Amino acid sequence: MSLISSKGLYGLAAMYELHLRKSAKPVQIKEISEHADIPQNYLEQLLGTLRKAGLVSSTRGAHGGYHLARDSKEIVIRDIFEALEGHLSIVESSTKNPALALFYEEKTKELEALFDLSLADLTQYQQLVSKQICYSI
Repeated sequence: MSLISSKGLYGLAAMYELHLRKSAKPVQIKEISEHADIPQNYLEQLLGTLRKAGLVSSTRGAHGGYHLARDSKEIVIRDIFEALEGHLSIVESSTKNPALALFYEEKTKELEALFDLSLADLTQYQQLVSKQICYSI
């Protein structure tokens, strides 16, 4: 059982690509698609949803594309997942058992806290990957 679908994973990958390509000019869908390995048609749908959620903005025209709507330090992974997946929770229905209800509520809060890492914070994982590659050579 997966809590996060491919929609959430692809959305996070696209947002991370935009974070990595911080520049004055917008990033075209084709470039994001190639670097994040996301089908271009699907990416268009995801970016539309993320734009409506206020996480990305777009520029039209020949030199148009997408960029982050806010600084990457202000966008947390939970924002992305909730925009694409809906509210994160352990269970989708309620229970009449108060002990289980408390358990599910507590674990849902822990899940939300787990994804309160910003896009900028993901850079630490890139640094770990770089170190692993250096050590394996």
